Amino acid sequence: MATNEVEMKPKIPVVGHVITDDDLGIKKGVKLQPISFSNVIKLLTDPHSATLYNRHVHALQRLVNHYQHGFLLKDLVQVFKVLNVMADRVSEYPLYLTPMINILKLCSLPFLRQKSSDESIFSQISVESLSQIAYLVRVPNKEVRKQLADTLFNIYTTDPPNVEFQDLVPVTRAFNIEQVNLSDIAETLTKSLPLFEVDLEVKMSFLDVLQHLSSFSPVNCRKMISVDGVSRILGRLNDQEPSGKLLYRSIEILLNLLEYGKGEEVAKQINSFICISALRDAFLAQMTQGYSHYDRQLRNDLLVLVSLAASHCPYAPFIESGFAKQLILFATFQEVRSHNMLVKHLKLSTNHEDFELKKLLMSVVVVLSKEPAMIPLLVEGHFLLALLSYIRNNEETSQPQEWSPAQFEELQLHAMTSLCTIAPQCVQDYMSYQGNTRLLLLLEWCVGKDDYGGHGNSYHATGGRGNKRAQMRYCMHLMRSMVSLADEACNQDLVDQGAISQLLDILSSASKSTFPDDDVDVEMQCDMLFILSALCEGELHRKELFGSKGVEAVVQYLQVNAKKVCNGLGHHRLMVACIDCIWSCVIGSSINEDVYLAGEGVFLLLNLLQTCPADMYNLILGCLVDLCENPKSVSHMMAWRGKENRTACNLLIDVWRKEEDAIGVKRDENGCIADPVNPLMGALQSEDGVQSQPADSSSRAILDVFENLRAKIYSLFCKIGFADLPGLSTNDLVTLSIIEKYLELKAGEVWDEVVTELNQEGIRPVTPDQEAMEVMSRAATERVNAVIESQEELLESQHEQDLLDEQDKYAEIRENHKQKEKAIADWNSFVTRTSNYNMLKIAKDMQKTSIDVSRAKLSINESDVFHTTDLPHLQTTTFQGRSIAIASTPLNLAEETLHFSRDKDVKLKERSAVFV
Repeated sequence: MATNEVEMKPKIPVVGHVITDDDLGIKKGVKLQPISFSNVIKLLTDPHSATLYNRHVHALQRLVNHYQHGFLLKDLVQVFKVLNVMADRVSEYPLYLTPMINILKLCSLPFLRQKSSDESIFSQISVESLSQIAYLVRVPNKEVRKQLADTLFNIYTTDPPNVEFQDLVPVTRAFNIEQVNLSDIAETLTKSLPLFEVDLEVKMSFLDVLQHLSSFSPVNCRKMISVDGVSRILGRLNDQEPSGKLLYRSIEILLNLLEYGKGEEVAKQINSFICISALRDAFLAQMTQGYSHYDRQLRNDLLVLVSLAASHCPYAPFIESGFAKQLILFATFQEVRSHNMLVKHLKLSTNHEDFELKKLLMSVVVVLSKEPAMIPLLVEGHFLLALLSYIRNNEETSQPQEWSPAQFEELQLHAMTSLCTIAPQCVQDYMSYQGNTRLLLLLEWCVGKDDYGGHGNSYHATGGRGNKRAQMRYCMHLMRSMVSLADEACNQDLVDQGAISQLLDILSSASKSTFPDDDVDVEMQCDMLFILSALCEGELHRKELFGSKGVEAVVQYLQVNAKKVCNGLGHHRLMVACIDCIWSCVIGSSINEDVYLAGEGVFLLLNLLQTCPADMYNLILGCLVDLCENPKSVSHMMAWRGKENRTACNLLIDVWRKEEDAIGVKRDENGCIADPVNPLMGALQSEDGVQSQPADSSSRAILDVFENLRAKIYSLFCKIGFADLPGLSTNDLVTLSIIEKYLELKAGEVWDEVVTELNQEGIRPVTPDQEAMEVMSRAATERVNAVIESQEELLESQHEQDLLDEQDKYAEIRENHKQKEKAIADWNSFVTRTSNYNMLKIAKDMQKTSIDVSRAKLSINESDVFHTTDLPHLQTTTFQGRSIAIASTPLNLAEETLHFSRDKDVKLKERSAVFV
């Protein structure tokens, strides 16, 4: 009954009231009502309404008024359908012009999105739509093109306005930039540049757009280059434009393209007579006709552009167009007099722009000097003389029309840097202008005591503020560049003018200096050591000039800097230069070698070999090999002891093992030969295999001798010997057996290669040669087997020795245990005697019997007096004397009892004193 009553209750209807902020009127922001684009498109394209132009204009105006704050992302397809229809008709029907311009203005506003996902959903549509905007340049109307340029500029550069919308959010500027970079705008505008040649104002607008597109996006730069953007803009660089903005914007675009573009594509477009001639004419006009600050900046920007163009394509027709000759003229007219009309009335002041021009001209000529045909022009223009004019002492003051001391210092360092590239290509001019003399005089001034504080205002003056180190540094650079040529006349001129002694004085002072070296100091010292090496190599007389003073300097470097090899700051390079100097300046002169050995030079080299990185092993071992040609060196090597009393032989064997591990030679855990067929072959040689080589090419087995250290170590052991070498373990002897037979094993490896190559080429030697080759192959196999047997014998003898040592150890252990057992037995006997009186009596009787037996039997007459030596009634079994040491009571217990008794006596004395 209750169930029926529940079922009969009427149902209460549920009504959902959803009240939005819009219904309440509290939603803030601009509200956009949707409009049907399909109706507008149908009105424009339907054949029945295609000629209703006034209705078209009215509908388009309504569209503009409705979307005055921007278009939605989802409506972009319909918007550009409308724009394309108007673009096709505007030439014939001008009444579409105003609506089209208005819609383009709206396109410059940020697009609107309803959801966060709209940007990703409509990303491709927005990219295609932006490309469609650029395609509208086909419309032959000035106003449309100007508005088109403004629209693209605003899309790329303008941030969203501070306008709040209902249910809509404007896209960010970053989104616009990303979409523009993905679109074809850059390519389309670059291709369209010829369309704007007549209308300069429109051209300037689009160049402004291209300038911004290329400034912020390497992607746009690459797209512009792909449609010959460099050549297109360079070709029209000199178009007439009174304000100079055309040249400025063209230069900015070209600089961006050269900076971000691929070198090959840029070089291909620059390598044109028309492009280089345009650059030449533009620079010449600015150089000779520009007087304002703005003109000077444009001139310098053009020169930077020329420098980048030359670096991308040094083989462009700079010489054929005459541009290179003009650049040399402008770079030298202040230092070298010229009657050329271009520079007759030209003067450079000391302002910043002209100062930068001077440095840029030097840099451009240096870049162009990569072309060999440029060298005659440099000689003709006396460019080297102009640079050498800066190789002189610096002064603290200057005349009013001269460069300031800071400017002169910077130009001087720049000129010296340029000379490092130019002078080696013009050696004759360098010698005729007394380049070495100028250089050594400047070097003497650098180390002199004249008071001069460098300004350190440029990259080249690093570390030279307040001192002369920058000038000295580039003196070393230039001298190093010249001696690297190995020109005998130039090197002899340096030696004749005392360059060796001058450099040694500086090195000696630097090696004994207590001030810490920085990277500039280390670099200069490396250069000086290299210069000395280049001057003295193969020249005995120059090595004698190097003398004991130079030897002491390099020994000092080995002593001081060997511990700093891995400390950074170029000390690794300094050690390499020092060893190279020893190799070139010391070795080969008996006097220098004796001084070097007396200064423990061999010890220092071995110390360095023990601690240096592996990439220095080759240089040190080569130096030691040549040094061991002097018989005195061998005794020094044998006397050397390293860490943990290590010998030189042990060190060399360890280096051999490391080298074989590095090249992947197969060895077992004891260092024995694991591959009898190829006992010396490394992993790389094994992978390459034996290949047929021309007669003038070296095989892999021969190249292996030059590519690793084993031949040098073998040569050292040939000088030291292979027998009775101290400080070698069994594993060292096992490795030494391979080193001893290295040359024979390598010869066998070469013969195997010869046989394999002949088989690969299908050549059968004549019978005597065949028999000889078989004999050599068998001999090689026997040598390998002999080495393996000797290694096995060494290991077996070591194993036997280990067993003997083990038995001796066990015997020592047993002896120790035997002594302990005897001590225990003696203690037990002592305890028994002291605790059992009967046992003590038995022991006493045994002692007496033993004493009687040990005594000699003497016949004593009855008349003789006999005195016995025994003490009667003793109850001990020990031999007694006048004093007896009692060991039964421990000392600590005895001391405690003694202290207690002393304390008790003191207390009794105190009590007696009281009673008294």
